[in-house]
Amino acid sequence: MTGAAEPTPAPVAARVPVLNAANALTLLRLVLVPVFAASVVVSEMTSAGWRIAACLIFAVASATDLVDGWIARRFGLVTSVGKVADPIADKALTGAALLLLSWYDGLPWWVTAVILVRELGITALRFWVIRHGVIAASRGGKAKTALQILAIAWYLWPMPASVAVVGPWIMAAAVAVTVVTGFDYLAQAFRLRRRP
Repeated sequence: MTGAAEPTPAPVAARVPVLNAANALTLLRLVLVPVFAASVVVSEMTSAGWRIAACLIFAVASATDLVDGWIARRFGLVTSVGKVADPIADKALTGAALLLLSWYDGLPWWVTAVILVRELGITALRFWVIRHGVIAASRGGKAKTALQILAIAWYLWPMPASVAVVGPWIMAAAVAVTVVTGFDYLAQAFRLRRRP
């Protein structure tokens, strides 16, 4: 005589530790922001050696943004702390770079203002609709990030004059994509808010 099959217990979701590789890289990016800023200040955008150092620090910090997200998704290390800290680290790094470039007359202030207003506005927008859904990063958003990183690195590296002229064109493309994707995210936010 066989008895009724015992019910299988529901799987318990594994608790993801806050201290993990993905969050460690995000923390590293945050730590590198003042180091990067200090190297730009020391360079005063005139010392080639310090500008190269600043550019390399910026590149390493930017690379951690790509790697930490991949690690978090690949190994199931997504945490609430990481979801909040990651965009803060991104905005801190990009914001510091743009503000310093404008401070040392390497970049027009209006460019910095447009990009930072968009970045802070979209962050506020995400919090505004968080009860209705998540505004996921789009391909355009990823292209915007890549163009901003490339443009900032181009401005930081002590390029010869014949090559430096390409920088404003890359930054113009970054600004254009930044504005267009900003309107796209705005439309997504209003669609989410209209959901019943």
